[in-house]
Amino acid sequence: MIKIRPFKALRPEVQFAKSVASRPYDVLNSQEAKIEAQGNPNSFLHITKSEIDLPDNTDPYSQLVYDTARQNLKAFIQRGILFRESKECYYLYRLVMDGRSQTGLVCVSSVDDYENGLIKKHEFTRPDKELDRINHIRYSGAQTGNVFLAYRNVDSIDNLIARYMEKKNPQYDFTADDGIRHSIWIVNDDENVKMITDLFAGEVPCSYIADGHHRAASAAKVRAALGEKAGKEADFFLTTLFPSNQLHILDYNRVVKDLNGLSQDDFLNKISGHFHLEKWNETYRPESAHTFGLYLNKQWYKLTAHKGSYTDDPIGILDVTILQNNLLDPILGIKDQRTDKRIDFVGGIRGLEALEQRVDSGEMALAISLYPVSIQQLFDIADSGNVMPPKSTWFEPKLRDGLLTHIID
Repeated sequence: MIKIRPFKALRPEVQFAKSVASRPYDVLNSQEAKIEAQGNPNSFLHITKSEIDLPDNTDPYSQLVYDTARQNLKAFIQRGILFRESKECYYLYRLVMDGRSQTGLVCVSSVDDYENGLIKKHEFTRPDKELDRINHIRYSGAQTGNVFLAYRNVDSIDNLIARYMEKKNPQYDFTADDGIRHSIWIVNDDENVKMITDLFAGEVPCSYIADGHHRAASAAKVRAALGEKAGKEADFFLTTLFPSNQLHILDYNRVVKDLNGLSQDDFLNKISGHFHLEKWNETYRPESAHTFGLYLNKQWYKLTAHKGSYTDDPIGILDVTILQNNLLDPILGIKDQRTDKRIDFVGGIRGLEALEQRVDSGEMALAISLYPVSIQQLFDIADSGNVMPPKSTWFEPKLRDGLLTHIID
């Protein structure tokens, strides 16, 4: 069974919550973060993307960036924007997007559970992204990014959380500029804290990383690097656990810089050996598994995988695997999506228009839209000990950074 516990969150005073809360560091590049935080000295992006406070040519992975993050975090505390909870608490975090609600338990989870496989992975991490979070945690002394965990829902846990939220008012309750409502309840009474801890220890045998593989891996490696200097807090990392019946996965699409030396006609001819190819008169969003959209030279195509081009095992049947084995590798020469700089990933929340823009601008040569992975597929793969190709799942809505931070030093 998994081990969770309450913690003393570093969090904003109520009047600053909305201005502090920021989108996760890894969904924005440096320029986007700078624009988003402009005119808002309270934005947590000054901590998670601290290069926005430095000259434009600053290397975002430089020591100066991590030192600035630590300085900014201290300044937020000194200015009275953030304060440390006096007692270990659990937190209930509800997000509402387009009328759909999901509520998770914010807690700290055991690094031992992660290393022993009770917190299951479905993706490999990228070394450069992992090193960035290791440095950020070590030099800031804080886990600022929340790891989004899923678990198979348990009625007794659902009922306890629902009853608590009915009786109490949220500590934070605001709607962000993107229309997503964020509400957080504090669970600080001993009775409910114990009930939550006991229920998870008794009813939830494992959890699954839905979003945050790099954050989880980095927390474990920070503890290892600290060695004997690691305190109690480094044995745990910041997580939010959501029941699987409340989760929604969006598509996670691809853009590629070139056609691997092929002409457009040759490229399309090679694709037709693996997929049924037809021109599409409008933007094509895949409506079922094993169908894909291709955007090339201002034209959309619908691709349908030939039945002999994939297997029925948990990995082979995934659309991201079909795409890798039948198009990205044999035709475009992309062997490893984690490390190849010719490919990039676009989360479904940005819309298919974002794919068109990146191709039409000349930055990319083509875009591919995919059908979303299901939560059951994620569980099946993680349970089998396998991993998906990178950037297979995009969960929405996203937790905001800055509302609840875990201090480790």
